[in-house]
Amino acid sequence: MQIRDAMTANPLTARLTTTVFDAIRTLESEQIRHLPIVEGGELVGIVSDRDLLRFSHAALLEDPDAARTQLQVAVSTIMTADPACVAPEDDIDDAIDLMLENRIGALPVVDETEGQLVGILSYVDVMRAARGKL
Repeated sequence: MQIRDAMTANPLTARLTTTVFDAIRTLESEQIRHLPIVEGGELVGIVSDRDLLRFSHAALLEDPDAARTQLQVAVSTIMTADPACVAPEDDIDDAIDLMLENRIGALPVVDETEGQLVGILSYVDVMRAARGKL
């Protein structure tokens, strides 16, 4: 099975200047766990709910009074830059191996010819694709 058959197309994204606070709000309101970071349509990073949780907890523990200010920093300060990614025509088994080896829950899907983000493949997408086939 190809990744295009299981991925979520046109995922929600954030920009480098999006604040950590706004990224947290987006993840919560949209009930998603990963947010690709794009500039000019090109993938530059990704941030997960775990990244945001770790950062926000550290901010609260270090200085609860200053935590709100710390949450206004750009998401680019905590994102994973140049994340592992896959192409729509790649085999889903290879993507699963990549997620397991790197202990990550999602992979951005990038069209290699255009260099543009076209989707995201999460472990939830993989589970949906596997449902009824095992």
